[in-house]
This record gives sequence, C-alpha cells and structure tokens, in this order.
Amino acid sequence: MTDTKITSKEAIMLVVTIFVSHTIVTLPQNLLSNTKSATLINLLYVGIIAILLAYVIYRLLKNFASLDIVDISQYLGGNILKNIIGGIFITYFIVSSSNLLREFCEGLHVAFFPMTSIQFVLIPFILVLFLTNSLSFSSNVKTIAIIFPIVLISIVFLFFGNFQNFSFERMFPILGKGFYDTFITGIGNIFAFSGISCLYFIPPYLKEPNKMKQIALSSVIIGLLYFLFCTATILLLFSFFVDVDEVLPLYSAASYIEFGIFFQRLESFFMLIWILEIGCYLIVTNRFSISIFQKITNLKFQKPLAMIFPLLILGISLLPKNYSIIRFLESNIYSYFIIAIIFVLGIAILLLANLKKRKEGKVR
Repeated sequence: MTDTKITSKEAIMLVVTIFVSHTIVTLPQNLLSNTKSATLINLLYVGIIAILLAYVIYRLLKNFASLDIVDISQYLGGNILKNIIGGIFITYFIVSSSNLLREFCEGLHVAFFPMTSIQFVLIPFILVLFLTNSLSFSSNVKTIAIIFPIVLISIVFLFFGNFQNFSFERMFPILGKGFYDTFITGIGNIFAFSGISCLYFIPPYLKEPNKMKQIALSSVIIGLLYFLFCTATILLLFSFFVDVDEVLPLYSAASYIEFGIFFQRLESFFMLIWILEIGCYLIVTNRFSISIFQKITNLKFQKPLAMIFPLLILGISLLPKNYSIIRFLESNIYSYFIIAIIFVLGIAILLLANLKKRKEGKVR
C-alpha cells in the first residue's frame, strides 16, 4: 500500500482537478445560463455553502479513520448497502467521465478535426487510460501535481490577458434576474463543486490522515477562486455564450489574447494544456471507479479491470448521437444527478453511520 499513499498537497491538487476540468468545457456557460449577470455573486454564495459542506464531510469522516464511504456503507448496512453505494458512485464517475470526455472532444472536433470522425478524437484519451492503469495511484497523482499548476496559471493568464477586452457593464444588473433567482433557485449551482465527491474516497490514500481538514477546505477554496476567474472571463468578454450551445467558451476567450505581433493565436497552446488536464481528470475518475469495483467484488488485483473501465467510458461517451443531446442531458439532468449523489446521498450515509457509532458509544 505504500506506493498508493499521497501527500496532503497532492490530495488537494487531485480534488481541484475535478473542479478545473469541468470549467474547461461548458461549466461557466451553464452557470451563466442559470444566474446571468449575478453569477459571480451567486458563486461566492454557493461557494461558502460548499465550504461548509466540505467541513461537514470532514467532520463526519473523522470518526472513521482511513475508511472511505464504501467501507462506511458496509459498517452502516452490511454488504448490500456497500454494493448499492459502490455501484451508485461507479455510475457517477463513469457517466461524468464519459460526458465530459465527449463534450471536450466535440470541441476538439469542431476546432481542429472537423473532417475526422468523433471516435478517432476520443480514442487517444482511452489509450492514455490503458497506459496509466499500469502505473501506481501515487504515480498518477504525481503526474497531476506537475500538470495542475500549469493549468491554474493558464486560467489566471487567460483572465489578465483579456482584461483590456472586458466590458464590466455586463455585471449589471448586479442581482441578474432578481434576489430569488440568485439566492434561492440559484443554490442549484452548487453542482459546480462536484469535486467534493473525491473527499469521500481519498482517506485510505493519505500519508497524513490528520490533514484531512486542510485538504477539504483548501481544495474547495481554490476551486471557488478558479471558478470566479473562469466565469468572470466569459461574463465580461462575451454575451452570446449565455444563451447558445457553443463549445469550449474558454478556448474562444483564448483567441482574443494578443501581445504584439509575436504572441498571437495562443489558443492552441492553451488547448494543449487543457488536453493534459482532461487526461488527468479521466485518470482520477477511472482509478476511483476501479478501486470501488475491486472493493465491492473483493477482487485481489486491479489488473483485470485495467481495460474494462476505459472501454466502458468510451462506449458511454459514444451513446449520444450529437452535441445537442449532450447539452440537453447536462442542462436538465446531470446537475440534479450530482446534487442527489454528492450532497444528499453521500452526506446522509455519513450522518447515519455517525449516529450508529454514537449509539454504540464509539464516537469521541
């Protein structure tokens, strides 16, 4: 198990990677569609809620040492509940991975490979998963730790590189469609913090489990700052992305950056960085899926699963016939799917397990 252990800094980068990957595709566009010009205020609001929820998750996990939510489900309801919760989270990770991969590859298809079949754009990412599945989990996370700072810098650079093109009038009216839409129905934007799902699974991998609080809070705060940069860039630079189904809005934002005659058309450089980030996201969700499946089936080795799960991701990503179907599913179903699993089911399992432990007199 020593080769699977990761540091607290690596764990933070792993969690934030899940936040970051969705912003590269259409997350800022989805947020703006929900809350219009009030999105930045709404993000601060739901971000505070997400920080509180992350703290609640940390407190509930604290009483179970290095167990993850699948182990805790077994403690709460035996093998039946363990298998149900494990199956639900595998479904979540696989569907999320497939959806994000297809969305991103649709953007690559439009921008760079319009004459190429979408299958051939998807396959290189699957080959990466075949390769990384042969490596240890800690090796995968170390790769993420190298790529993540570059991705973070690229987004900050994207914001300040476009600063001269911003129209700050687009922030008004400050409450968008009104107080109710910003703070009541707008709470649905909490789905953006889906990276919190990783908190349920990283305790067994930590070298320093006592730093779980730092990991939980730091990752959500960094994710919130990242969302603000990305969303502000789209909001202040464009107006048309709010109501139309365009692909990769951040890629379009990168095309506006110019520094003299020698530094133009930088969007291809940004795209290269973001391709690496999407690869990191797929590695994380794929490895968690394999680990959960191994746990609920009591398999001794992960090797037999190394090809099955990448192929499953590929197969599901090819199910939607076109990009419009993907956008419909994400806008009308996916966000509720995230909220139900991560913020309702996950916390409910931890809460009930803590109540059982308290009843047994084992909570400190």
